[in-house]
Amino acid sequence: MATEQELQSLFNTLDSDQDGKVSSNELFLSPALNAVISAETGTSPQEMLAMYRDEEGNITFEDLKQAVKKAGNLD
Repeated sequence: MATEQELQSLFNTLDSDQDGKVSSNELFLSPALNAVISAETGTSPQEMLAMYRDEEGNITFEDLKQAVKKAGNLD
């Protein structure tokens, strides 16, 4: 179960270029962070990208938050 603040911290860590979006390349750079995403969203990072990515293949913090909320893991 994650708080919004913890989720924002995770997102900021993934967003290495700090553009407000996480690209597929950024998403797969850290296996440990991928494990956290899988645990919190109930889906693999690949599935999350397929469901929430924009036309450029990126996800935003709001997308990640929606995925975690849908899995029932947002405090």
